[in-house]
Amino acid sequence: MSAKQFNEATLANLIHPVLLCGGSGTRLWPLSRKSYPKQFVKLTGEESLYQASARRLSGAGFAAPSIVTASDFRFIVIEQLAALEIAPADILIEPSAKNTAAAICAAALSLEARAPGALMLVAPSDHVIPDAARFRNAVQAAAPAASAGQLVTFGIRPNRPETGYGWLELSAPTPDFAPVPQPLQSFVEKPDLATAKALLAGGMHLWNAGIFLFSTTAILDAFAAHAPEVLGATRAAFKAAEKDLSFTRLAPSPWADLPDISIDYAVMERAPNLSVVPYAGAWSDLGDWQAVWREAEADTTGTVTAGPASALDCHDTLLQATSEAQQLVGIGLTDIIAVAMPDAVLVAHKDRAQEVKQAVAVMKEKAVPQAETLPRDYRPWGWYESLVVGPRFQVKRIVVHPGAALSLQSHHHRAEHWIVVEGTAKVTVDTEVKLVTENQSVYIPLGAVHRMENPGMVPLTLIEVQTGSYLGEDDIIRYEDVYARGQGAKG
Repeated sequence: MSAKQFNEATLANLIHPVLLCGGSGTRLWPLSRKSYPKQFVKLTGEESLYQASARRLSGAGFAAPSIVTASDFRFIVIEQLAALEIAPADILIEPSAKNTAAAICAAALSLEARAPGALMLVAPSDHVIPDAARFRNAVQAAAPAASAGQLVTFGIRPNRPETGYGWLELSAPTPDFAPVPQPLQSFVEKPDLATAKALLAGGMHLWNAGIFLFSTTAILDAFAAHAPEVLGATRAAFKAAEKDLSFTRLAPSPWADLPDISIDYAVMERAPNLSVVPYAGAWSDLGDWQAVWREAEADTTGTVTAGPASALDCHDTLLQATSEAQQLVGIGLTDIIAVAMPDAVLVAHKDRAQEVKQAVAVMKEKAVPQAETLPRDYRPWGWYESLVVGPRFQVKRIVVHPGAALSLQSHHHRAEHWIVVEGTAKVTVDTEVKLVTENQSVYIPLGAVHRMENPGMVPLTLIEVQTGSYLGEDDIIRYEDVYARGQGAKG
């Protein structure tokens, strides 16, 4: 057996996680926004939901994860995995969001090229599953069915008449909800409350978690049979994909022809070879602020406080603040969600938490920046946030990671003044290169070709003062960039 054959055989015996990281999570606004969605936020602990998902699907029996994400998030997914010392097998960049069918099809084609016929575990990156070992055991229990050609979906034991999820109908009762594969009887659309109560009482239905296990052979055959238009366009986008550093950029032209359709509608509801594995452990998709409240540790009154927040005579309420410079106080509140950030505040009744998405849509129509953008903007080299914005000037705090560098660039409309407050900056201004240390500053004239690098071992923090007639982030000409960003690209 050749080394290549041995490697393929080894990979084929592992379960290959595929983490979907393209969602915007608008129901958790203002903490989750399009520029930095909920999967990357530390909502339930010291790790982000994405990091917790990657850690949960690692270890014995699991291969390195594949990631499907958008271009704006490509460096975030690498940085957060690196913090866990997990190296991804592949990172696929979607040219645009086309729902889960296209994302899963692309991941299957990529894995098939590396390990033909291997098992792939598709999972959203923003779920909370506290008992990782129990979930891994359920996945292993599903592996024989998936290896035999079944398309396996995981159903969550319901504990309330939830109207926000689709449901799965079992073919046989499972009193203990043991993780044993069985034929899936049917999918049930998101029900009304009366129907959800009946489904819960009947004991024959599970929540549809959107987690799947199947072989690349089985899912690609299913796409060919039930959604050939998805398979054709995705295959064309994959064949014409370009490598970009450690990323695989799917080709935008064929990708644009893909329908916006979920894997359930495209394949699962049409395929005859469906199995379901019940999962009886704790699970949440953190789909809205009420779900966050349910998952948090409440006091005896059912009140949850997070960050600099205080509650007086509150009941069944969530108070969450994010800035130490801001205090959130609730008095006499019942069934209220209050989330305070420096640039936006949400106050809503718990029963109306699902409508936050509608509020975001209204703000987008009004072109409100807070609808999609956080005060802190994350870049591959670090992050920045605006401290003061006025006519013809802006003050920013910029943090550059050790060893990172901004692109060599210039601006048509603004000059910049950099003051280092922590660390050491290596600064290029036209032909001059110098080190700028703490309490020192440097002036960047309008039109000057310049670059900032952090050559040190600690984060570089500086204050940037911009002055000029136009201060938009699109006023930038890039000449060199270690992150291979094109003109006008954010990431």
